[in-house]
This record gives sequence, C-alpha cells and structure tokens, in this order.
Amino acid sequence: MIRRLRAALTLLFVSASLWVTFGPIAATPETPPVVSAVEAIGMTVADMDRSVAFYRDVLGFERQDDTRLASEAWDRLHGIEGAQLRVVGMRLGEERIELAQWLTPRGRPVPRDSRSHDRWFQHIAIIVNDMDQAYLRLQRHGVERISSSPQRLPDWNPAAGGIRAFYFKDPDEHPLELLQFPADKGSARWRRPSNKVFLGIDHTAIAVRDTETSLRFYRDVLGLRVAGESVNSGIEQERLNDVVGARVRITTLHAPAGPAVEFLEYLHPRDGRALPADARANDLVHWQTIMTGDVARALPAMPTRAGEMISRGAITGPAGLGFARALVVRDPDGHAIQLRSR
Repeated sequence: MIRRLRAALTLLFVSASLWVTFGPIAATPETPPVVSAVEAIGMTVADMDRSVAFYRDVLGFERQDDTRLASEAWDRLHGIEGAQLRVVGMRLGEERIELAQWLTPRGRPVPRDSRSHDRWFQHIAIIVNDMDQAYLRLQRHGVERISSSPQRLPDWNPAAGGIRAFYFKDPDEHPLELLQFPADKGSARWRRPSNKVFLGIDHTAIAVRDTETSLRFYRDVLGLRVAGESVNSGIEQERLNDVVGARVRITTLHAPAGPAVEFLEYLHPRDGRALPADARANDLVHWQTIMTGDVARALPAMPTRAGEMISRGAITGPAGLGFARALVVRDPDGHAIQLRSR
C-alpha cells in the first residue's frame, strides 16, 4: 500500500510539473539562473562521415568524441522509439557542436524551399579573422550559398555598422554564417592574434515570431540576460538573408558562459512559416541548443503550451556524453532546448 501511494504521488508530481503556468524563476544571489552555460549547439545530419569531413576540412573544427547511443532513456528524451544514434562532438576554438546521425529511425530532409524567416531557421555564427580568405575557402569547396556574397552592414546602423557577414549551407542544408567584427564590436577575444581563419562560434540565431514571447521563455524561465538589440534593414540585409524587403529585429542574450542566443524577428515580411507540428529530432531540420543548468529546479517550471515538453521529465544521462540528467523542451516557436546537469 505504501509503495502504491509513493508511486501515485510521484506520478502526480510529474503530471503537475507538465501543466504549470508559464512563469519566471527569479534569480537571486542565493538562487542563480537555471542555465549556467550554453554548452553546445546540436544538429541532426544524414551522413556522419560526410558532415565530420565538412566541418573539419572546410571550417577547421576538430573532432573530440564519437559515441553510439541506443537506450530506452534516450528514446524518452526525444520522444522517438527504437532510437539508435551516432553522436560526434566537434570543437572550434572554445565552442562545441554536436552532430547526431539517427541510424534508426531515419527522419526527413530539410525542406528545399526553406527560407531565412521560416521559424524553424537556426544557424551558428562562425567568427573569422579574414572574411576574404574564409569566403575564398568556401568557394574552393563549392559550398551552397544563401547570401549573394559577403555583406558589409551599413554605418547608419550603429549596432551593426562595419560587420561583415555571409550565409551559406552545410551538406544537409543547415544554414551557417560567417562573421567578421570591426575593431569596435564583438568580444575582445575575437581580436586576439591568430594564424587561424576560423576562430569560434559567437552565437546561435533562431527565427522567432514575437520577441517578447521568446523573452518570457529565455530570459524569465531560463535566466539568460539581454545583451544587445538592433533593427537591421536595407539592401545589405536583403542580400545577406536572401529575403526581399527584410527588416529584422535582433535581440542578443547571454548565459553566464558559452555562445550567445540571438532572436531574429522578421518585422517584414511576416509570412515566415511555423515549424511543422510533426517535426521530430531525427528530421534534418532539427537543431537543439544544449545548455548546462539545474534540471531538477527547471523541470517544474517548464511549460507545455508556451514551450512543449518533449522528454516528459528528466532522464539519467547515457554513458559517453558526460552528463548526469537531461530534459528536452521546445521554446514558443518550436526550437529545441536540451538542458543537462553534471
């Protein structure tokens, strides 16, 4: 009887935690933010060897680890049964990406008509110390471009003036960005002397429908802080994003450590499409921002209506990836967040 009561109470707790209202977790000196770092950015790939070769040979990433995963816990984390994955971690400078190939079940390719203002858009911004050399390297490797060419953002925009940027795609159609900051912008570490062209990852950017709604999730629930804002428009922005008439509200947020998260709210055009309701982690459109934090403290506050729970509770971390517990939740636009505790 006591065992049945304990089981019932456990079930009640988990069920209640899934249906709480979308509210903030206040950070104080005694209770720091739920998220302590943006640890990595993950993406689903179709052919691991091809992707590793691309990120290594074209962009200068270094492979760190190569893990095979097949467990009931991993199924529960992503809501997909019978999962068998190969996960490869790669590092550029101080930042890390995680490539995941679903050996079974396989998912769908990225829609060929994807646009930069569709709300499944996510990319990583790779810092270079010489845009011309980086662009030449991409040309030599025949990468698929999104931008017509590298764009210098205009000086009339004080938050972005002088930044050079270029959008392109990896072999699975994932959008990527090259960035070169002028002397008065960006982190000081991007200006350190280096003999490498590709230096690290400044941020991951996501298309959002409404900035204020996204802030209530990333700032008020996860505890990221707003670090900068701008509105970008003009012919340079159109050529960069390949979106006619692009006018973009950009909001940059930081965790205590790791690359930033950047919101891209397209004020014009407003016809960006929502993430398909049946999208899953084995589809190649899938990205996930991997954050380190307090899973036990976050779980009761994670919403299902403003941000859908995928894992329906925390799991014990599988051997090989070095974390103790994890959960996956979608933000208000469907972008996946994987929160891990050590």
